[in-house]
Amino acid sequence: MMGDFGLKDALSSITSGAVLEAIAVVVAASLLILAIQKLLPALAGKLSGKVRLYLLASVPLLRLLIIILTIVMVVPILVEPSFENMLAIFGAMGLALGFAFKDYANSLIAGIVTLYEMPYRPGDWIEVEGKYGEVRSIGTRAAEIVTLDDTVIVIPHSLLWNTLLANGNDGTDNLMCVAELYLDPNHDVARMQSLFRDAIYACPLTKTYQPVVVTVAAQDTGMKYRLKGYPLEPKYQVPFISDLTARAAEICRAEGIRMISWPDVQR
Repeated sequence: MMGDFGLKDALSSITSGAVLEAIAVVVAASLLILAIQKLLPALAGKLSGKVRLYLLASVPLLRLLIIILTIVMVVPILVEPSFENMLAIFGAMGLALGFAFKDYANSLIAGIVTLYEMPYRPGDWIEVEGKYGEVRSIGTRAAEIVTLDDTVIVIPHSLLWNTLLANGNDGTDNLMCVAELYLDPNHDVARMQSLFRDAIYACPLTKTYQPVVVTVAAQDTGMKYRLKGYPLEPKYQVPFISDLTARAAEICRAEGIRMISWPDVQR
């Protein structure tokens, strides 16, 4: 009962002028958030490297900061900032979130944790529950990723509580890519490894100061090669892998070594 009376007393102090002032603050904050969400990604799109990643990562942090400042500004405008009034208002907000928006509140809290721990940031290439793509934006409730097929997927932050997350570049512009191929086992393995390594370095998209590795493993029907390297930018991963695959296929043709298709390997 005391909580009801405290809430009624707090709400009774709200005037029409205070409501208009609060609406003006909220509208200004919304416009500022909209401008940040449009301008910073547009600017980041014209840049490369870590500067681009830092700009993209600053968007959700700035949005959260603006939201918090807006709440701090609006509440004293509407309600006399006494201890009793603040306790009544925030207590009522807590009950509303707890009962009416349980799932949303769960994702919201996870979103705050995400912004603090930063398991992924805009510009990161992540895989969650079999979905792989670049993080385009991070909201308070969910993140959006764009897949290699240009499909937008919305991932609620609450999935972080019980789902494995793979982050390919983890806030950097270094993303290892792997081109796989299977060859007939009758060939000089050491020579093929050397030729494939040279092919990776010869690719114009290769970041040559990062490690280049060629591994080989014996399979039941042939030899499995994995050509590992880093493209100049994570966004070049598809043409990078395609180029490595094409170069490796040309080497096999020149050496007279038969490539084995994936269905043949499975059999």
